[in-house]
Amino acid sequence: MKEKKKMNLASAWEKVGMPFVLLVLVVFMLVKAPNFGTVSNLFNVARSISISAILAAGMTFVIITTGIDLSVGSTIAVSGCIAVLAARSGLNPLLAIILGMAIGALIGLINGFLIAYCNLAAFIVTLGTMTFMRGLAYTITGGLPIVDNALNFRALGNGYLFHVPIPFIVMIIVYVIMWIVLDKTKYGSHVYAVGGNAEAARLAGINVKGVLLSVYVIAGICAGLAGCIFAARVVSAQPTAGDGYEMDAIAAAVLGGTSLMGGKGKIPGTLIGAIIFGVLTTGLVLMNVPFFTQQLVKGVVIIIAVLIDGLKENSFSFGFLRGIGAKQAAAAN
Repeated sequence: MKEKKKMNLASAWEKVGMPFVLLVLVVFMLVKAPNFGTVSNLFNVARSISISAILAAGMTFVIITTGIDLSVGSTIAVSGCIAVLAARSGLNPLLAIILGMAIGALIGLINGFLIAYCNLAAFIVTLGTMTFMRGLAYTITGGLPIVDNALNFRALGNGYLFHVPIPFIVMIIVYVIMWIVLDKTKYGSHVYAVGGNAEAARLAGINVKGVLLSVYVIAGICAGLAGCIFAARVVSAQPTAGDGYEMDAIAAAVLGGTSLMGGKGKIPGTLIGAIIFGVLTTGLVLMNVPFFTQQLVKGVVIIIAVLIDGLKENSFSFGFLRGIGAKQAAAAN
């Protein structure tokens, strides 16, 4: 009886827990944060969450397969820098954006190949590419921002369509596509199967290595797009762009119900998690909370996200790490 009650509570939390938390947070900010409920601020929130939310969408695919991608923040920097430099050289704005996304895909391809086909740990591989790509961004720019106020794709970060910020519209399009792919396609079911049990998925005829490779490419494409949006917002190539964004993306996915143990996760939940982070960050700024205190609060939120996931899975972070090692070892054999 107690076990059934626990299952019912867990099921209820997965359905309404995070939306309820978001509602409470919004009400709190409306009361405490000056001008939080104004139209201009709501547009600012919509614009500010777009980058981390797009990152989190790609990260959801990776985490569902029990993986992790720490390189997406650095990918933002490299993709944005290359897109800006290409645009400055006269490349068509759409092609510059596609180039930025292609760079992200290439980084994801490298990560995926090393993880799926060379049987290397995702944490170590993406930690290495995170460091390498950050160094590459500094090398490309000479360590200094390259500003271009006439950037030909600046509307991607600062423009409006029917009075709605274009980054927000792009984010919604990304989430619709990701939701369809993950929930409505055979490929999506393969992603869940690999995350749930890689060995069983292989015995069922699923190309496990191919799936693992593809989710890192998807994460890379999302990071490349996010990098272009970031560069367009600040109309410059910034070697520091995306610093720390990987943690926000992971936290948003986990807050939204994606299990660090793999096999579980929903794109709409990730969006709610990203919105929670965006509302929290914007509200703290409006309340004039010092930056270092904001970092403390966000750190607590990340810990709570992992704690909630651990409680749902009846295991904590050490169990998560063991699970990643075991599942990836099985996937590579």
